[in-house]
Amino acid sequence: MTRKTVGHPTLVDHQIPDHKNLHDLDDIYALMNWDRIESILSPIYASKDGPSPYPAIIMFRALLLQSWHNLSNVMLSKMLGRDLLFKRFSGFSIVDQIPDHSTFSRFKGMLITLNLYDVLLQEINAQLSEKGAIVKTGEVSIIDATVIEAHQVRKKLGKHTENTQDKEAGWSVKKCTKHLICIK
Repeated sequence: MTRKTVGHPTLVDHQIPDHKNLHDLDDIYALMNWDRIESILSPIYASKDGPSPYPAIIMFRALLLQSWHNLSNVMLSKMLGRDLLFKRFSGFSIVDQIPDHSTFSRFKGMLITLNLYDVLLQEINAQLSEKGAIVKTGEVSIIDATVIEAHQVRKKLGKHTENTQDKEAGWSVKKCTKHLICIK
């Protein structure tokens, strides 16, 4: 079955001024082994009936953005239509026709029916975990944590002057210092 031809840069794509915000997802893109993801997606579109589908890897990258940014299918389609960062990460060029919300719904339904959706998300999480990355809604963090001891704060007295602090808690976070403005 032929696939839609999408993602090929055009003259229009090369006319877009480069901006650092267009590269926000480059690190996460580079962390992934997309060939492993594509091999899991290989059973998709086994049928030879119907119109040419969008490439499965591009659709799946769009679903990742949907998951990471907590978007509905309608909002995903809108964001892909107007956000260059989303287009770039997914693999759409500036002139490509963006799938509508029902196309994303059917694609995700197909992944679920074939028991691939959870497998793919586990693969993504495993790959990111191998690299020390954590994905939270709307952001990706690459963690290199160092534990630093903080000073304990003063006791917090309750209504009847009893200490309300957890007696077993040995660590706390300073909310403000002399050099910072404290917001109450």
